[in-house]
Amino acid sequence: MTQDEVLAEFKDAGALLEGHFILSSGLHSPVFLQKMFIFMDPARTERLCRALAEKIRARFGKIDMVVSPAVGGIVPGYETARALGAKAVFVERENGRFQLRRGFQIPSGARVVMVEDIVTTGLSSRECLAAIADHPGEVVGAACLIDRSGGKADLGKPLVALATLDIPAFPADQLPPELASLPVVKPGSRALSS
Repeated sequence: MTQDEVLAEFKDAGALLEGHFILSSGLHSPVFLQKMFIFMDPARTERLCRALAEKIRARFGKIDMVVSPAVGGIVPGYETARALGAKAVFVERENGRFQLRRGFQIPSGARVVMVEDIVTTGLSSRECLAAIADHPGEVVGAACLIDRSGGKADLGKPLVALATLDIPAFPADQLPPELASLPVVKPGSRALSS
């Protein structure tokens, strides 16, 4: 799947939004990728995650387990694991820190890839990778549907992205006037934690 085909999937689903958004990272952006509009369509989700699985397999080889951060990474993690013939688990926040819960285990010797939905700064991905590092298994890399950092996010592991975009994001005190003049929307899920 080409980058243009990936973006067409987001556009066709109404998931490529323009306005003034506060991202989960706290940065402000004129573009928001509402991946939940993708995930509400199982056929579209399967196409994208199958393409991501092909890129993961080409880069990292056989994968035994996919680990994703809750909430946004659960659906693409599961669907990508299905396409890879791997197990799928996720980490959740407990006391502000990602952890495997629900009895999830990463077996010794398992080849693990972390799968995320959208990467902006890489914070959630790095937190997820840190949680995985507390368990046996070999974390071979990370993957996402869209890397909106333009390839600048450093996860500490190789990152495979279905599409890489350079979408601007700004700290609150450095907004361009045209963005500052628009009403702000905060659609992310980072605040959803127990």
